[in-house]
Amino acid sequence: MLLQQLADSEQRSAQHRARNVYRNPVATLEFFGITSQMSVLEVWPAHGWYTEILAPYLKQQGQLTLAQFRHNDGSLKDERSIFWAKVSERLAQRLADNSDYFGTPTLIELEPPLFSPAVTEQFDLVLTFRNAHIWNESGHLFATLQSLFQALKPGGVLGMVEHRAARLSDISSSAVEGYLDEAYVIEAAERAGFQLLQTSEINANPKDTKDYPKGVYALPPTLAMGQDDRQKYLAIGESDRMTLKFIKPLQR
Repeated sequence: MLLQQLADSEQRSAQHRARNVYRNPVATLEFFGITSQMSVLEVWPAHGWYTEILAPYLKQQGQLTLAQFRHNDGSLKDERSIFWAKVSERLAQRLADNSDYFGTPTLIELEPPLFSPAVTEQFDLVLTFRNAHIWNESGHLFATLQSLFQALKPGGVLGMVEHRAARLSDISSSAVEGYLDEAYVIEAAERAGFQLLQTSEINANPKDTKDYPKGVYALPPTLAMGQDDRQKYLAIGESDRMTLKFIKPLQR
């Protein structure tokens, strides 16, 4: 099936399809250069918003691997990790229950900065959507990017979408909760070995002023402010996002 057909498929919930206008999945995946024959790694798919498109697209000729949140073996203590482990379990069950549609993606784990099991030069394309700020908050951004670099085949592509901070000048930015400076992300990826191929404004949102009490989480879909100024945040829509395409050079 074509990417557009999959993005609009009724296999996806109405809520997920409604986000197409903000997340531009077809244009984004085409910008990253996806083809149906690729070996693709999607990092932290969470509820499977992109997985719903990627899995059926790749199931015939390609291969999708999902790097999920760490499984809860009883040792997880913080509520956030326990919650995301449950999210991963629900997605895995949904994929297993609907294998005729989704195929059989391979499941691994990413506990930043390391994959389990370790993967080396296995993928043509690695995709990460709105995860880098979490790695940065935990101090693992650079090391995780190094792991993504190792996972790619030489000549492979890293496609990254991330909440974009307000730029104040060439050397400074204002980054409230959940946002990252674009130049900072690019520098971190280049230090990890990547070469920046191209940037895109596919996922830009000029309505996003990036100055909310709860940062990016005030905006949809989280709407962390509850009923306070809810209509204002709905009118803004989802965050302004950088869309970055990197390559792992054939030779370093």
